[in-house]
Amino acid sequence: MSKSKLFERLGQFFMIGFKGKEPSPEFLEFVSEEQIGGIILFEENCGSYDVLKENIKKIKASYRDMTPLIAVDQEGGRVCRIKGMPAEYHSASYYASGKLLEKFAEDYAHSALYMESVGISLNLAPVADIFLDEDNDCLRDRCFGRTAEEVSAFVEKSIEVSHRSGLLCCLKHFPGLGSADTDPHLAVPVVSIDEPTWLEREMIPFMSGVEKGVDFVMTTHMLMSKIDDKIVTESENVINKLLREQIGFEGPVISDALDMNGAAALGEPGERAVKAFRAGHDILLFGQDFEDTVEAFDYFVRACRDGDISEERLESAQQRISGIKLKLDSNVLQ
Repeated sequence: MSKSKLFERLGQFFMIGFKGKEPSPEFLEFVSEEQIGGIILFEENCGSYDVLKENIKKIKASYRDMTPLIAVDQEGGRVCRIKGMPAEYHSASYYASGKLLEKFAEDYAHSALYMESVGISLNLAPVADIFLDEDNDCLRDRCFGRTAEEVSAFVEKSIEVSHRSGLLCCLKHFPGLGSADTDPHLAVPVVSIDEPTWLEREMIPFMSGVEKGVDFVMTTHMLMSKIDDKIVTESENVINKLLREQIGFEGPVISDALDMNGAAALGEPGERAVKAFRAGHDILLFGQDFEDTVEAFDYFVRACRDGDISEERLESAQQRISGIKLKLDSNVLQ
């Protein structure tokens, strides 16, 4: 791809959200002008079936020649952006505690079909973390077990159901947040596990998900102090060595929301975006703060044009995203 063509498509590296019950004209204009790669929906954006479907229709109408990712966090339990049956279902811990693997598959299938029917293409699930610390309020009820084997079984089933229902799916929170006692929404969790421990424990559910064909992996803002002195969000070592080499994942990597406090040490929104992208993230996630999003995007564009991000890095991310977008325009998920 030519340099000019590549620079025309920088919006595809961003996934952004919006405030309110429906997208504002200003938001839709920005999405249209920059051809933003993906939209993440929050609870206030997901009203009734008809409202949600209409919001997604408006968003998709803003695109010219590309298919956007329409994403949502619909993990089950307290992390269900879409409320009410059949989209809402029980928490991961509910199914895990009763070893209700087939019940989970049945309930999640109803939710996945609902999401697909309104136009959602990506569920940011399953959670592949192992619940290892009772003080971990961030992940309470969100994990499928306390051992790698328990979690892996549900992760594999979730991916199977997602694909059968026509949804893309995403493992999170790489490289594993289960032993942390701090919420990355609030601050940077620090975990002291070494690489051998990680290989024998946290890696296993992610490996299972990758082998099952998961489409995306999302990282988290945490510091693995015995593996790298950089937080995961800016760590080429964690993404390239642990995820790409050890696990063999070849698809797109999504950052966790870069407007979370756990990413604050990386600088202003634009600096966070550039550092995360350089580290190996292909899609940069921002929440509902439109001003931060625009600021980060403009900063990212300048960095690309100034040569602070290499064309090789841009092209590799472009290829991964293009491969996923092909699935959206085909029946490969069915």
